[in-house]
Amino acid sequence: MKPPAYNTAEVQQISQEQGERNVAMAVCVQLAGRAIIRVVSRCEEAQDNCNLDLSECQLMQVPDAVYHLMRHTELKRCDLSGNVITKIPPKFAVKFSLITELNLSHNQMCKLPEELAELQALEMLDISHNTYIALPSVTFRIPQLKQLLANNNSIIEVDVERLKLAPALEFVDLQENPLTPRVHDALSSVTLIKIEMTPREAEEWEDLTV
Repeated sequence: MKPPAYNTAEVQQISQEQGERNVAMAVCVQLAGRAIIRVVSRCEEAQDNCNLDLSECQLMQVPDAVYHLMRHTELKRCDLSGNVITKIPPKFAVKFSLITELNLSHNQMCKLPEELAELQALEMLDISHNTYIALPSVTFRIPQLKQLLANNNSIIEVDVERLKLAPALEFVDLQENPLTPRVHDALSSVTLIKIEMTPREAEEWEDLTV
C-alpha cells in the first residue's frame, strides 16, 4: 500500500498556514497575559491609593478576580473607561459601596443595574460615549449624585419629572444626544438643575424666531 502523495506546493501552503495560526495564537496569548498583568498591577496600586483605574484594559466585564483582590480595600474612585464593557453586575454596588466617583465612559453599555441606587456616597457618574437610548432612571435615585455625564450617547428619552425629583443632582450633560423636540423643550424648563444640551435644529415646519 503506497503512502498518499502530496503536492509539494500544497505541503508548503499547509505548513505556512499552520505557522501563521501558531503566531496569531501566540500573539493572542501574549496580549491576554499583558491585560491580566495590567489588571492585577492596577488592583495592587488601588490597595494603596483607593483609586481603581482599569481604563483601557480590554475588559468585556469586571473580572471576578477584581472583587476578590479589592475585598479589603475601601475604594473611593473607580475608572472603567475605554473598555468594551456591556453591563455592570448588581454586585458591583455591594462590593464597591463607598465609591464617590465612577467612570463608565467609552464602553458599550445601554443600561445600568437598579442596585446602583445603593451607592450612598457616589457624587459623580460618567456614562458618556456609550449606547444608551434613554437616561437610566436609576440615576435619579442615587442619593448623593451631583454630576451626571451622559453626553455622546443615543438618548432620545428622559423622564423629566423624575429627573426633577433627584435628591442631589446639580449638573447633567446631555450634549450630542438625539433628544426629541418634546424632551428638549421639557428639559429647557428645568431650573434647579443645570442641564447642558446641544441646541436643537428647528424642524422644517417650525419657525423658532416667532
